[in-house]
Order: sequence, then C-alpha cells, then structure tokens
Amino acid sequence: MMGMEKKYKLLVINPGSTSTKVSLFENETLIFERSLFHDAPILLSFPHVNDQIPFRYQVILDMLKEEHVAPEEIDVYVGRGGSAYTQPGGVTVIDERLYDDTVAAVGGSEHPAKLGVMLAWKFAKEFGKEAYTLNPTNVDEYSDLARLTGIKGVYRVSHSHVLNQKAVAEFDAKALGKKYEDCNYIVAHIDGGITVSAHDHGRMVDGNMGADGEGAFTPTRIGSVPVLALLDYIDAHSVEDVRLMCSRAGGFVSLFGTSDSDVIHKLVEEGDPKATLVWNTLIYQVCKMIGEMSVVLCGKVDAILLTGGLMRFDDILEGIKRRCGFIAPIRVYPGEMEQEALAYGALKVLRGEEKALTYAGKPVWDGFGEIGL
Repeated sequence: MMGMEKKYKLLVINPGSTSTKVSLFENETLIFERSLFHDAPILLSFPHVNDQIPFRYQVILDMLKEEHVAPEEIDVYVGRGGSAYTQPGGVTVIDERLYDDTVAAVGGSEHPAKLGVMLAWKFAKEFGKEAYTLNPTNVDEYSDLARLTGIKGVYRVSHSHVLNQKAVAEFDAKALGKKYEDCNYIVAHIDGGITVSAHDHGRMVDGNMGADGEGAFTPTRIGSVPVLALLDYIDAHSVEDVRLMCSRAGGFVSLFGTSDSDVIHKLVEEGDPKATLVWNTLIYQVCKMIGEMSVVLCGKVDAILLTGGLMRFDDILEGIKRRCGFIAPIRVYPGEMEQEALAYGALKVLRGEEKALTYAGKPVWDGFGEIGL
C-alpha cells in the first residue's frame, strides 16, 4: 500500500559497569526493555573485560527467548561503544576495523561500554544483519586547554558517557524551545561510573576521564587518588590491581565488597557511620567536579543536568543543590536516555535521513603539531 511506513526492528545493546540493558524497538516504539544486573564479583571472575562477551551474549540470547523474539527477525543491532581510537560524534557503522580496535582498546580505555560494539558485531555477523554505534565514550570534542598535562607526551583524552550526556542535553534544550548548539550545559552522569562534562554550544569541551582514575570515586571506580599515595599502593600490590580498580574493582567494591548502591544506601538509611561517610563523600566529590566545569564555561551555564541510575536517590540531588545551586538551575533526568538515542540515531540512517560515518582507524586529534608538546 502506498504511503505505508516501513517497519524496522532494532535491538539496542548497552553494557554498563554493573548491567546489560537491552531494548527492542519497532521504529520509534519501544517493544520491551530489560536491565540485567551483574554484581561486581561475577564480572570480576573474568580476567579481562573482553572475556565477558560469551557471558553477556548468552544473557541476551536467553532474554530474547524469554521475550519470544528470534534474533534473525531483528533488522539491525545497535551497540553502545568505546575504547577504539577517538571518533567524531554521530552514528558510525560497526565494521571489522572498528571491532578489532575496540577489542584491542587502542584508545587506551577498557570501559565496559566497548562490549556494546563487540556484542552488536557478534550478533550482526551471526545473523547476517547490520550493526551501528552512536556517540561512543571516546567521542573527542575537547579544547586544547583540556588536553595538556605536566608530563611531556601524556595527554588527557575524552572518555565519558557521551551518549547519554548529549541525549539529555539535546532533550533539555528542545524542551526549552532551543537547540543544543545554542546552550551551555554542565551534565553529570551518575551511576556505576560517574562523568561530569562541560558542553559549550554543542561541543563537549572538557570533562573527567571516568574509567581512567579521574574524578569522583564511584560504585566500581577509584576516582582521583594522589599520585604518590597511588605509587605507594602499587609498591605493595601491583599495577594490574590498580588498573582493575580504575574500572571495575574500586569505589564501593573496594570499600564494601559490592557495587550494589541499593545495599549501600540501605545502610545509610539505617545510620551506618561508614556507609554514611562514603556516600556523602561521593556526593561531595561530584559537586567539586561540577564546580570545575562551571569554571571551564566561565560561569555562563544555562543549566546543570543530572542523569544516570543513582539519581533515583533523592539525597544526591539535595546534596548537589546545596553546594551547586548557586551556579545554575538544576534539572534531573533519572536513569538515562541512551536506549532511545541509539535506536533513533540508527533509524535515521535506515530511513536515509542521515548518513552513517565510517570509522577512520586513527584518532580525531593527533597532537599539538610543531610547538614541541
């Protein structure tokens, strides 16, 4: 029949540090969404984050069976990404080069989001379909001022929750009748990983390297630790111990043996002094990060947007309001908008409204040229 819209089924795969979120869309309509929690001790049983692929792949297959969905009926697989060389923002085809560089983590970060690209590629190859990613954790829009460190040849790079941060900022701007490119935002993604970034007229110009040991500690990460204290720790342990704690075994896992924030918050509600101090310190450190990003934007901040799974706890909002409310209005988007962003981005490509990018296999930024840095 003329005028009938073609229907696409899109499976969105979004691995986080403590969960695998899977959603099935038929065009813009969400058919189902499942968030499968994996406690840190289970994931830590795998020596390397790549080793989680068979486990998470089987979890998704089992879930599809429970939902009575055959994998071969899905038109396209869309995975959250990261860990390859830095990329521009937008939808990117998952091809063999992107897959290989993601597996090898050539970008230097072993963020669990990388598994989204790997899983989407595995499903696409298995069932003869297409695979895409959108705004992976390694999208690079940093200003040069955000890159330099005090060690020659060592640079800061973009490792952040780009997908959700940009989706939330675009949604907030649209709700105000504005464009994302016309606004200045501080966006804080607060969950198993925590990243806070400055968005200057549509570009994410600075932020913390969340999976690299920078910023607030989180349910699974150590955050910023004084370098000499860290070296002393390495002397008594190992570099590999610290690498693991940067992404999967730090924060609540190190302090309590679990990454389950509900367990820790229950202890806070019961008045446990250890849990209360740890929880309030996490909030305090997030506030310090927001303050840093306000300076990046020269104090010209349209809003502070709070998102991520931990925003289900009201005391985090209250703590941030108390310390950061003077900077700009604070608005909350609990959970995240990543699933919709991934699906809608791929849908635009399928409809021919946008063209997907091809992964270049080299960093967006390649150094300071001839100035000796």
